[in-house]
Amino acid sequence: MEAVISYIDTGHTAFVLISMALVNLMTPGLAFFYGGLVRQTTVLTIMTQNYACMGLVTIIWMAWGFSLCFGESATVFGSPKSFLFFDRVTGVPLPTGDGTEPFVEGIPGLVFAGYQGMFAVITPALMTGAFADRLRFLPFLVLVTIWMHVVYFPFCHWVWGPEGWLGTWGVVDFAGGIVVHITAGFSALALVVALPSREKVEGAPVDVDPHNVPFVALGTGLLWFGWFGFNAGSALGATPVAAYAAVNSEISASAALMVWIFIEWKLEGQPTLVGACVGAIAGLATITPAAGFVKPWAALIIGCCSSPFCYFCIKLANRLGLDDALDVWGVHGMGGYLGTLTIGVFADPEVNGVAASPEQFAKQFAAASGAALYSFLVAFVLVKIIGRFSRLMPNPEEIEEGLDRSFHKNAAYKGDYEMASPKMTSMSSPKFPDAPSPKQFSLPDLTSSEVETELQRREKEVDKKEGDKDLVSSV
Repeated sequence: MEAVISYIDTGHTAFVLISMALVNLMTPGLAFFYGGLVRQTTVLTIMTQNYACMGLVTIIWMAWGFSLCFGESATVFGSPKSFLFFDRVTGVPLPTGDGTEPFVEGIPGLVFAGYQGMFAVITPALMTGAFADRLRFLPFLVLVTIWMHVVYFPFCHWVWGPEGWLGTWGVVDFAGGIVVHITAGFSALALVVALPSREKVEGAPVDVDPHNVPFVALGTGLLWFGWFGFNAGSALGATPVAAYAAVNSEISASAALMVWIFIEWKLEGQPTLVGACVGAIAGLATITPAAGFVKPWAALIIGCCSSPFCYFCIKLANRLGLDDALDVWGVHGMGGYLGTLTIGVFADPEVNGVAASPEQFAKQFAAASGAALYSFLVAFVLVKIIGRFSRLMPNPEEIEEGLDRSFHKNAAYKGDYEMASPKMTSMSSPKFPDAPSPKQFSLPDLTSSEVETELQRREKEVDKKEGDKDLVSSV
């Protein structure tokens, strides 16, 4: 037994270590993705929330969160004593609960714990896009801390933990359709319902156009890159299942991206880069629970279905007046929900031993629906309770100054920010004269030689005026 426990496969270990780094990169990628979608005066606010999750959740995970998820089963949670402060989490395979049998063979327990911690970090960060511009930093930290314990840790244990009751029943979730996307997406929906819209908070219509599309594209690239670690790494080894998961992720994301482009083109008149990015994320979120259970042809179908499904979920939320600022529910919540159901339709036993069947579909449907309802209700009650003890939303003065300045004493773009600030005084002064009208610099349609001649003529006029001014001054 001791020989089995101490065996380490260096190839699998290296693969999961790299996957851990890839998933860790996804949270900064999410920060750029969300940061580009919000207004320029709140970029740092949402990025700070994302980075705060990296610090706060990692500490909780190391202290007792990992044990609550993967410790000896106590029905709702794992035993906090199993791996408290990473006790018994070492360079040998992780023991199952309080026993000695390896829970995951071939990789050190520390690698498994670190890898799973990256999932815990990004899950609450996903929610931040829904309530953008509406939650102060301290209540946000309190919300994340409690939410992890009452939503994420239980579902992680029930689906992935040793003897978790959903996993034992036969529910499968390869990389987080239920544990990550449904819990975060439907909790985000609850927060959107519980909090007033940005228009009500600010008392004026809100500019919802992305302020920095290149940031959105950069964030999408980082997320897409990291998602290979998210999905393929969930095989916990460099195995054929990992190969399926990686290729399926690429296929689904690519198909969803193109379908979203065509949907926008048809319904809104033109394709956009932001739409392409959102489509790719929808495809990745939807394939996540099924990535290691289906063949590539099924991943193509899942990707093609994810875009219209998520697109119309976003439109439904808008029609209902829900201010889901960055469409977290429509993309992550409903994408994860759809992907969880597709396991019952497309799972192939040749891939990972799970076969599609009416019984499997019923289990997936029950688990996905239960997770959605539970996450919504708990998050709604939680934010209402926090609101009884702390002011949740920014006040008018903080909004007028800009949340980046009022919450974090910084601005993403100093010059542009000051010009856009409602408190900025006029720049018209002897030091800053009024800018000339664009018409003063316009030229008619001329040839290049004519343009050069015209510019020389205007230069001479300017020199003559300056000379006249000097003459007047001397007189």
